[in-house]
Amino acid sequence: MLDWGGRVSQCKSVRAQFSSYLDGALTGVAMQAIARHLEECSECDAEFDGWRRMQRALVNLGPAPAPPDLALRLRVALSQEHAKTAQNRLAIWKVRWQNTIAPFLLQASAGFASTIILVGTVALLVGTLAVPEPASARDDSSTTTSPRFLYSTLSGDASSIDWKGGSVVVEAYVDGQGRVYDYRIVSGAHDEATRGQLEDLLLFSVFQPARSFGQPVRGIAVLSFSGVSVQG
Repeated sequence: MLDWGGRVSQCKSVRAQFSSYLDGALTGVAMQAIARHLEECSECDAEFDGWRRMQRALVNLGPAPAPPDLALRLRVALSQEHAKTAQNRLAIWKVRWQNTIAPFLLQASAGFASTIILVGTVALLVGTLAVPEPASARDDSSTTTSPRFLYSTLSGDASSIDWKGGSVVVEAYVDGQGRVYDYRIVSGAHDEATRGQLEDLLLFSVFQPARSFGQPVRGIAVLSFSGVSVQG
C-alpha cells in the first residue's frame, strides 16, 4: 500500500498521461499501469471519464467546414508570393525606370542631340562660306591646307546614283595618300541604301591630301552629294 503522499504523486503522474493514453501513444507496459491505476483510483477514473466524453464530443463535431472564400484567399496568397519572385521584381523595377529615370534621360539626350546638330550646322556654314583658294595659287609651305576632291575612279558618276533623300552632306576623312579611310554623314539620309552608295563612291574617290608645312597629312573634307555634283 502506498502512503498518501506517494498516491498523490502517482495520481498526478497518471493524469499527466491521459492525453497520450487516449491517443494510444504510450507503450503497452505504461498503458497497463494506467489501466490498473484507474481500476484502483475512483478520482482518477472519474477525471479520465471526463476526458473520454470530451473526446467523443470532438469526434461528433466532425471537421470544421472550410470558409466559403478559401479558394479566393489561396489565389490571392499565391499571387502575392509570385509577386515576390526575382522576375516580377525586375518587371517592377523596369516600370519604375520607365516612369521616372527614362523620361529624364530622354530629355537630356534630346538636348545633347540638338546641341550637336547646332554645332554641326555652324561648322557646315563656316565651311560653305569660306572663300576657296584659287586654282593658280601655290601651296605655302608655312600654312596648312585641307583635302580637295580630284576625281572618282568609279564607273559612271554621281548623277547615276538615286539620292532619294535629297542632298547628303558628308565629312570624309582622307589619309596622306588622298584616299578616304572613314566618313560621317553630317546631314541627309542615313539609311542602309544611302550608306552603301556613299561607301562605293568614297572608296573610289581620289583627293589631293591635306598638307602641313608642305607635307601630306590626314585631313577632313566636307562633301555635298546632290545626285549631280561632288564638292570638296
